Amino acid sequence: MKREKKFDQRLAGAIPYLRRGKVLSDVGSDHAHLPIYACGNGICPRAVASDINRGPVENAKRNIAAAELGDRITAVCTPGLDGIQAYAPEDITIFGMGGELIASIIEAAPWTRDARIRLVLQPMSHAEILRAYLLENGFCILDQTLVKEEKVYQIICAEYDGVVRSEDDMALWFGSHNIERMHPLLAELLENKRRLLQTSADGKRMGGKDATFELGMLEKIDALYARIKERESE
Repeated sequence: MKREKKFDQRLAGAIPYLRRGKVLSDVGSDHAHLPIYACGNGICPRAVASDINRGPVENAKRNIAAAELGDRITAVCTPGLDGIQAYAPEDITIFGMGGELIASIIEAAPWTRDARIRLVLQPMSHAEILRAYLLENGFCILDQTLVKEEKVYQIICAEYDGVVRSEDDMALWFGSHNIERMHPLLAELLENKRRLLQTSADGKRMGGKDATFELGMLEKIDALYARIKERESE
């Protein structure tokens, strides 16, 4: 099965983390492109594509039928992971939502605190909040990467082992794996975050508010950015 035209690099970033032979749950699946690819290419035997809105679920059903995968993929209308436990998913993908929302979805599904379940997550914002939640609630971040479509996106792969951990601000914001490997897209991600932090710091200072955190993060970002550029010039 060929990759669908709409199966972009952001969604493709999930594929290396999906375990062959595991049941997939794709939360906020929209058009069900990821489950269709995973099942159509023999990665997952079964999948459930869920969304909180009826419209996307109907779109998913049409696409699943067109791909002739109706016997392997179920589309359901439900908020977050509500009711998804009944499908016994082993790999769970949650893409295209804010980090705080993803954390709240996991928090509302305590059954995900199971070493047999893998989470593959792509926060659109506040990746630092999501990482902090995972680490503080016993999830081990197995790996992380960056992918680029129209901008740079972060992908986090985690499993529950019950061990509470903590990381520094830079690791929470950008991912320890990405920093350790000096990911090729890390410099661009740093530049994007730097602009946002600078705007926030400027706004706070103009309003007479404390911008200590933003200014501290800017210094750390500049230092890491300099290390990346130094390595590139070697």
